[in-house]
Parts: sequence; C-alpha cells; structure tokens
Amino acid sequence: MNPDIIFPHLGIKFDTVGRGIQLGDFTIAFYGIIIASAMIAGYLLACYQAKRTGQKAEIYLDTVIWAIIFAIIGARCYYVIFSWDYYKEHPAEIINLRGGGLAIYGGIIGGLLAAYIVSRVKKYSFLLLVDTACAGIALGQAIGRFGNFFNREAFGKYTDSLFAMQIKLSDVNIDELTGNLGDHLVNVNGTSYIQVHPTFLYESIWSLCLMTLILIFTKKKKYDGQLMLIYLCGYSLGRFWIESLRTDQLMLFGTGIPVSMALSGLICVSSGGLLIYNFIKRKIKKSKAE
Repeated sequence: MNPDIIFPHLGIKFDTVGRGIQLGDFTIAFYGIIIASAMIAGYLLACYQAKRTGQKAEIYLDTVIWAIIFAIIGARCYYVIFSWDYYKEHPAEIINLRGGGLAIYGGIIGGLLAAYIVSRVKKYSFLLLVDTACAGIALGQAIGRFGNFFNREAFGKYTDSLFAMQIKLSDVNIDELTGNLGDHLVNVNGTSYIQVHPTFLYESIWSLCLMTLILIFTKKKKYDGQLMLIYLCGYSLGRFWIESLRTDQLMLFGTGIPVSMALSGLICVSSGGLLIYNFIKRKIKKSKAE
C-alpha cells in the first residue's frame, strides 16, 4: 500500500493518516481533537503570560470560555458569508460544522469581540487583556493548523520546492483541485498524487515564530496594546503571502480578489502604521522632555 502523504524531497512518508477515531458508529475527528488541544494550549500560555506580568489568571478563564464560543460563531459566519452562493441553495448546511468551513479571520474577530465584552463587564483593560492573550492565540493557531494536515485541506498550489507535499488524489476534495494541480499529477507505484505547498505547515511555523517574538518582547513593551499590534501586523503579513498560495480561497463578492488577502493587507498596513505612529510619538515626547 502506498503512503497517504509524502514529502518526497525531505524523505518523509506517512503510511497511514487517519481522519479520526472510530467509537462504534461515532467518529471523533482528529481535526476536532487538535482544535480543542490548541484552545487549551493557548489558554495555558495566556495564564503564564498573566502571571509573569503580575496579573491574576482567573479573568482569562472567563475570557477564553466566551472567546471560544464567539470565535466559532465568527469563523462560521465569515465562511458562510463569503461562500453564500452555495449556502443560499443549502441553508440547512449553515449549521453543519462537521461538514467543515471555519475561517480563521472570522474566529479572530469573534474572539476579540468576546474579549472586549468581558473587559467591559469585568472593568478590565481591553488592551492589557489582548496583549496578554495574543501569544496564546499564536500558539493555538500553530497547533490548530495541523488539523488541515489530517483533513488534507487548505493546501497550496503545485510546487517542486524542498517542502513539496504529495497527497493521494483520492483523498482530496475535488473542489480544491485547480487546473494547475491537475497538470502536475505525480504517479507513485500506480497511485496518483497531487504535489502542493504545505501551507498549513508554513502558517504553523510562522505562528510559532510570532509567538516567540511576542514572548521575548513582553517585558519590553512600552504601552498596552503594543503586543497585539505586533501580533496583528506579523500574522497578517505572513497570511498575505500564504493565502496567495492557497487553492481554496474565499473571494470578495463579484471580484476575483481573495478576501483574506485583502483583509491581511488592510490589517498589516493599519497595525504597522499604528506601531510606527506610536514609536514616533514616544520619541518626540521623550526628546521634548529632555
């Protein structure tokens, strides 16, 4: 039997990559297990950040509970809105989360909204809250992306680069296949594979690097909100590039513009602009004081 997934230039083969654990007639998807693990890891890192900055960690439990709920709703709404041509014909599928369809930017928006509401109710600084949580968000994204590996989804275009990944054609959603991929099918012992950019891996590594940067910079930050701006600028910069490689892009209505690329560009420019503005403002203020 041929391997399910191969990294030919790295010499790595995964003979069997299951999609879940079967318990009788019920299947527990690895995707769900990984997402749940990502949420727990993100929460624990947020608590660690709270303790090392002299805060009480209890408020982050309240925040993460509501953030998870709002993030799932936001991620689903984002996906449905920008896939409306399908869902307007299949409205019953809107609530079918097991069928897939969660967009990470919608999850971020929903999570930030939940954090804002909690901060208002608890009379806590919203900017301090998100500063403390953003390293955990990056870690959660790094772990969560491996759910795409087990689902054989969210991959990129054809590549023959060092990190090229081969997936059995029979395991892939036909809707995610582009002409470019079909023109470069690879035959391994009689089995057809697509050969693609492992964009899940790129984003996971990018998120881990971003998390590390935030952890290092935590004690050096100059104002509340700075870490969140670094996260937003850094994540959106990487996502802009990674999204350009994807084959399953959601498009802005009536255009051929990938919505996540447009949003990434907007977030990167605005958050980067705020970082520069605050840096210059502090420099001017410091020079006047001297």
